[in-house]
Amino acid sequence: MTNTPPRVALIGANGHGLWHRRQIAPLHAAGAVRLVGLVDVRPVTPAPDAPVPAGVEVSTDHRRMLERTSPDVVVICTPPYTHLPIALDALAAGADLLLEKPPVVNLDEHRRLAEALDRHGRVCQVGFQALGSAALAELTRAATDGRLGTVTGISTVAAWQRDDAYYQRSPWAGRRSVDGRPSLDGALANPLAHATMQCLAVAGAVGGGRPVLVELERYRVRPIEVDDTASMRITLDSGLSIVVAVTLAGEDFIAGEVLVHGTAGTAVLEYPTDRLRLPGEAAMRLVPGRTGLLQNLLAHRRDPAGVPLIAPLARTAPFTEVLEAVQAAPVPRLVDGAHVVASGVAGADRVVTISGINEIVRRSAVELSLFAEREVPWAVRPQRIRLGREVTAGG
Repeated sequence: MTNTPPRVALIGANGHGLWHRRQIAPLHAAGAVRLVGLVDVRPVTPAPDAPVPAGVEVSTDHRRMLERTSPDVVVICTPPYTHLPIALDALAAGADLLLEKPPVVNLDEHRRLAEALDRHGRVCQVGFQALGSAALAELTRAATDGRLGTVTGISTVAAWQRDDAYYQRSPWAGRRSVDGRPSLDGALANPLAHATMQCLAVAGAVGGGRPVLVELERYRVRPIEVDDTASMRITLDSGLSIVVAVTLAGEDFIAGEVLVHGTAGTAVLEYPTDRLRLPGEAAMRLVPGRTGLLQNLLAHRRDPAGVPLIAPLARTAPFTEVLEAVQAAPVPRLVDGAHVVASGVAGADRVVTISGINEIVRRSAVELSLFAEREVPWAVRPQRIRLGREVTAGG
């Protein structure tokens, strides 16, 4: 057995890739990994907490980097529509993957990636980092141990803000597709994807089954092609429902909560902060502890039987199935006029909020209802999208 640290490369080193560089830097400094490659179409420069160590291959061509460095683990943090081809190249080069969410754009790509993982004998961890939370683990135990009684529904609520500049951050921002490929931007697919995945994780633990129906309302407050506000109900084959109520046009900040409704009470997890309240508890409390996805992947490589992956590709299949339904829906309805309030300089720091949206999303989560099922003046009838295709698991 060799003590040589695994060789790690990052494809997509700028933007959110800088976050990954900050996770890799202390591991490299401690000798737990060796950073061997950084790839981006833009220049890669050192940062105080994300240096570029001597000898690291810095390139704009991921295939050249793979050939020259032979990494053991490749972190992929590029636009979603590029994930599959880059992942296939990394697998062919003999690497395991840490693949940012959403991992792929549809179920066909999920199958192709799962088949490639099996063919090459490699594994893929997907970047849903909140799944490594000790708070989520405690919530799941409470739901499965009967502390909530019978689980009757799961919901999530979040209210964030994004300014005009956010939709200018990249060529695919706010776009439905780029060069004929789904871009998968929007509240449901990108910044608030964790909210839906957390709900699906809890549902999976309590035996909720697979998604069979999506009822979907999508809205926007700008001339973009994707949703910044959405209401969605996912019905599972067990009959259990998940309601998602989220917005990037919030009046006030709601970090992101998962509510698990049961006959003995409701549990609330604020998933970005790992604060939890179970039935009978008066206030939210911090549940410290998160297992980093890269550290978990490295531990799994050392002990595949003893250390399971936190977010293997198979665990994300229900999310991909729901996401495929979301991207099949038409361009979201524009909410404007008296229903919105704008502040700031247009094209830069302008923020557009929907009047009353925080109460609307909060009530949806509490009542397990869609916007259109209440007296929301701008809401439209939800689309009903039936699911039911077989999904290949994958590692």
